[in-house]
Amino acid sequence: MTGIAGVSLVAWVWLLAGQGGFWRTDVRLPRGGGRAPVRAWPDVAVVVPARDEAEVIGISLSSLLAQEYPGRAEVFLVDDGSTDGTGELARELGARPGALPLTVTSPGEPPQGWTGKLWAVRHGMALAGERTGAEYFLLTDADIAHRPGSLRALVEAAVGEDLDMVSQMARLRVETGWERLIVPAFVYFFAQLYPFRWINRPRGRTAAAAGGCVLLRASAAKAADVPDAIRQSVIDDVALARAVKRSGGRIWLGLAEQVDSVRPYPDLAELWRMVARSAYAQLRHNPLVLAGTVLGLALIYLVPPVAAVGGAVAGAWPLCVLGTAAWAVMAGTYLPMLRYYGQPWALAPLLPYTAALYLLMTVDSAVQHYRGRGAAWKGRTYAKPDATV
Repeated sequence: MTGIAGVSLVAWVWLLAGQGGFWRTDVRLPRGGGRAPVRAWPDVAVVVPARDEAEVIGISLSSLLAQEYPGRAEVFLVDDGSTDGTGELARELGARPGALPLTVTSPGEPPQGWTGKLWAVRHGMALAGERTGAEYFLLTDADIAHRPGSLRALVEAAVGEDLDMVSQMARLRVETGWERLIVPAFVYFFAQLYPFRWINRPRGRTAAAAGGCVLLRASAAKAADVPDAIRQSVIDDVALARAVKRSGGRIWLGLAEQVDSVRPYPDLAELWRMVARSAYAQLRHNPLVLAGTVLGLALIYLVPPVAAVGGAVAGAWPLCVLGTAAWAVMAGTYLPMLRYYGQPWALAPLLPYTAALYLLMTVDSAVQHYRGRGAAWKGRTYAKPDATV
């Protein structure tokens, strides 16, 4: 057990120093734009796929219609078969004076081989391209609220740094006890898997995006043949980033300061479903990868507290010291994310407990897959989706 605890400590030292600084939270949009100023503001088409989003559409869509953008911007909300009046609410919001132009449209049911969201995105992009000839698309989810200067900052970064895709990880809601425990760790684990600095290297192999906020150059979308090339992807944001990067596009991902998710996750069950619906897809539905993931999570996150406490109880002090050291490094790497979310430092030592929950969510995702239930969202189930294409 002492040897295992030692391996866990070595792993944490390596993660701290060699995993792209994943634990840092300073990858943000440059203040004041990029290196080159925007001389002519490009046209932007904002595409919002929405399915049964009446609970949040009032906040999110209002924020888009109120964007303070110097150029021409138009919003296209794609009502993907909603039954709760999402489309009607959107039209009411678009009729308010001073709002950006809004088009509410519906693509009908997706054909075989398409996820509903990507079919809606395709419909919205095609319609926006025909009507506006926009140079950029802002692809944003219906639960994402943008502060007034959000679109301007995205365009400044894209133009100033000559980027084909700029994505921001929206700041998720952390109001309930379960949200405070689960949500910051969700972003922390994502950054550990996809270090932002590695993603942002022009020649790096790592690619990922945050689907709630993606500014995509129209020419890059055409070169990458998206969304058609990723039409089956449940984890569409990672698939989109990979497709754009493979086609030679330059991508960027960072943490948001002006973009917030307003979707509530009031209890553990809602958060569990949010993670479990796509966790096994992330592992490409591979049982060997699942087994490796479970063992890896146990070694990295569960061994340190077990070794620290068990060693102290048994009087095995070398074991206790190794476990405590690994636990301390783990907690230390989590502190910046907690600060970003305005949460108390006391949550940092609880990261092993949160990791154990994520481990169980991942296993449950696999169980649901083999029961034929697959990834489910808004009344649709994708039994055997492609993870990221």
